[in-house]
Amino acid sequence: MKQFSKIFKFELKNYLTNKIFVGVTLFLVVVIAGVMFFPRVREALGPKDPTVPESSSPAEGMTDGADSAHDAPVMLLVCSEEEQALLKDAFAGAFPRYRIVFSDDDIEEIKRMITSEEAECAFVLDGLTSYTYYVNNLSMYDSGTSIADSILQNVYQMRAMLNSGMTAQQAQDVLSVEIEHEEQSLGKDQAKNFFYTYIMIFALYMVIILYGQMVATNVATEKSSRAMELLITSANPVSMMFGKVLASCCAGLIQLVAVFGSSLLFFQMNQDYWVGNEMVSSMFGMPVDLFVYMLIFFVLGFFIYAFLYGAIGSTASKLEDINTSVMPITLLFVFAFLVVMFSMSSGNVDTVLMKVCSFIPFTSPMAMFTRLAMSTVPLYEVVISIALLLVSVIGVGVLSAKIYRVGVLLYGTPPKIGAILKAIRKS
Repeated sequence: MKQFSKIFKFELKNYLTNKIFVGVTLFLVVVIAGVMFFPRVREALGPKDPTVPESSSPAEGMTDGADSAHDAPVMLLVCSEEEQALLKDAFAGAFPRYRIVFSDDDIEEIKRMITSEEAECAFVLDGLTSYTYYVNNLSMYDSGTSIADSILQNVYQMRAMLNSGMTAQQAQDVLSVEIEHEEQSLGKDQAKNFFYTYIMIFALYMVIILYGQMVATNVATEKSSRAMELLITSANPVSMMFGKVLASCCAGLIQLVAVFGSSLLFFQMNQDYWVGNEMVSSMFGMPVDLFVYMLIFFVLGFFIYAFLYGAIGSTASKLEDINTSVMPITLLFVFAFLVVMFSMSSGNVDTVLMKVCSFIPFTSPMAMFTRLAMSTVPLYEVVISIALLLVSVIGVGVLSAKIYRVGVLLYGTPPKIGAILKAIRKS
């Protein structure tokens, strides 16, 4: 225990005094502060006089011939006189940024006006159920036809109801009826939980990848400098491995607490300025029980991968071999991340693959946490998942310590798995 304590304190001190570690943490805190305080600063630097001169609306401008209306882009509407009376107010209200101009020019003249930028677009109607839309450059975000379809459909229905004997008011009441509905989720609201689940999964992914690589690099550095040969003779390899991994886990937790803790603090200070922003509000509205589960899966998931990274790092003779050696572990974790991301994007986090991944120790930290956040998971499944993960952490930790003890004495070409296991059995 004394050996473990010394190794843990030494490794943790190295992390906390590392300039890159401190610099990245402070940088993230400053960026988050800038984002959280932005609405407050924008309001403080905005115009002091809240009174804005009233101006006529685009529809009023078109009616009265105001200058602002003449500055608006022109939308040509080619239709019969009867249709003009029906469509004038509807198009003016649906396209407020345009100046609606009725035209009886031929198609060639309409095309010329659009290409010469005298008009921006044109609707040439063959009737209320058919038209051609002319525009010079069709944007991928152009919604003109969808809006026009809705207008013409309503006008067509209105005229049909008037012709059938309804009054204008009765027809308008039928078309403008509002459907009321209420949503009651008996389980989890995926839309509400999606954002903070995504953030937590991404943070877990980044921390495990980054700190796992750091553990492997530190072990390989000690081995290449021959310092590990002295350490292994004076300290228990299990104490060394657990000390290094626990120190890196604590460093990762400290960094996460600093980043997310400052985010929560800054959000509380500027909460009034973020009212109405569901995405930001949902991120800071994580239930306490889900936060506890997140910590459990984060710590256990970090341990199992950090042990593997440390063991693989001890088998590398040179720092240049680290990336190649840890590639299988990294690909396994990336696979788990992609499975979770695809499941979240599809809206179904209870697929057979996700359920299987929830009980595999190498994928369960992200898979089970995602299911807990975005679905209803029976308690016994959560208990089984955590138990399997905990047993695997202990087993992988002990095995990694044995690989660590054997790997530090192996130099030259990175040994194969069979050779390592053979050396462990002999030790």
